[in-house]
Amino acid sequence: MISLQVPSIKCEGCAEAITNEIKNHDPNAKVEVDVDNKTVKVETAAQQASVKEMIAAAGHSVA
Repeated sequence: MISLQVPSIKCEGCAEAITNEIKNHDPNAKVEVDVDNKTVKVETAAQQASVKEMIAAAGHSVA
């Protein structure tokens, strides 16, 4: 599982955008976004660098 700190997460809309972007690349990915703690946990076959790029494509930055 990949766990990342994403300080730009502010709401459920942010969480949904990140989840959708990751699932566009890997429909089988399991994504957990914790808005309060600003974390994203992803279970995927993709590499961590790819997941960071997906989060960036959703308009967010990884710490």
